[in-house]
Amino acid sequence: MQAFDVIIVGAGAAGLFCAAQAGRLGLRVLLIDHSAKVAEKIRISGGGRCNFTNTGTSAQQFLGENPHFCRSALSRYTPQDFIDLVREHRIAFHEKHKGQLFCDRSAEDIITMLLALCEAGQVERWQPCSVGAVEHSLGRYRLQTERGAVEAAQLVIATGGLSIPKIGATDWGYRIARQFDLRLIEPRPALVPLVFEGSPWAPYSSLAGLALPVRISTPVAGKKGRQVFDEDLLFTHRGLSGPAVLQISSYWRTGAPIAVDLAPAWDKAEALQAQLLETKARSRKLVSNELGALLPARLAEAWASADSRLQQPICDVPDKALAALAQALTHWELRPSGTEGYRKAEVTAGGVDTRDLSSQTLESRQAGLYFIGEVVDVTGWLGGYNFQWAWASAHACAQALVERRAALA
Repeated sequence: MQAFDVIIVGAGAAGLFCAAQAGRLGLRVLLIDHSAKVAEKIRISGGGRCNFTNTGTSAQQFLGENPHFCRSALSRYTPQDFIDLVREHRIAFHEKHKGQLFCDRSAEDIITMLLALCEAGQVERWQPCSVGAVEHSLGRYRLQTERGAVEAAQLVIATGGLSIPKIGATDWGYRIARQFDLRLIEPRPALVPLVFEGSPWAPYSSLAGLALPVRISTPVAGKKGRQVFDEDLLFTHRGLSGPAVLQISSYWRTGAPIAVDLAPAWDKAEALQAQLLETKARSRKLVSNELGALLPARLAEAWASADSRLQQPICDVPDKALAALAQALTHWELRPSGTEGYRKAEVTAGGVDTRDLSSQTLESRQAGLYFIGEVVDVTGWLGGYNFQWAWASAHACAQALVERRAALA
């Protein structure tokens, strides 16, 4: 049986970076992944250019049962730390929007960098290689794999969540957590499009491809107030997507409403109402035509067609109807029937309960067993935050692996 200082299962962003850091610090590392392709989620992220971090990262952009859990790791490995590493490897990048950093050329540049770091740390990588039984005895973890049995005093689970199963996502990490009596927060799709069914959605089902800036909100489960985002919304064949909807989907719970302000340029419904009344006083155009100056034309037509009072010149529309229109445009309340599921979800919310993990080391209550990255109940907003959590949690774990090995020596 081959022995290592640490075995890491999962060769995604967190697993690769943890292996590279631990190897650099002198540990003998085995990195295992069941997939033939390395870091496929990095490869497809950011439209193939990998939004590898966000310069504005803080604990405020993360959710979970304990949203403060990520604070320690994030403070000890910052976006600037990863940016310095990217620059060291001469990877060209640019800021696209709100602190989001992307590779100029390709996400492959990040993968190549991570593999080079692993090679420099003399990390042994078995891929593809599936893992069967995991046992713990006398302070050692023993894994049965396709390439034979291996053991180590420390085991890191970096297998991610359930998102995008076609590239290899499984529940393996959650099963290991349960095996060692660790608690789980029920996983659910996050950063995912929302879908709608039934007649209320019928007027908007033909708007696929239409996009516009909105303000979107939903109640936060178990808390007072609402979560709000100002982002672009995209109509799809089945419902809504775009950054606004992906962001709010992480907070949305089944049965809850979402509210969309389709005219965020006006601070309140009263301001939009005043604009509509001013237009009424000088225009004989159809309501749909006048709305076309405020909204995309296709949306304006669909909105007007859903209300018989609005299918006439704006000068003939009662003031009360225009007031109701202003209120509806700024407070469009919808109840999604569901999401597009893990097939389209960028990440998985929920996961290994942070109450059973150390925020300093990512070690679980089960000594020598660590969980990092997406498998943990830490979920970032859209925009590079989840990759920064991968780097930061991997870095914190690698430091802890070295310290624990020294303590055991």
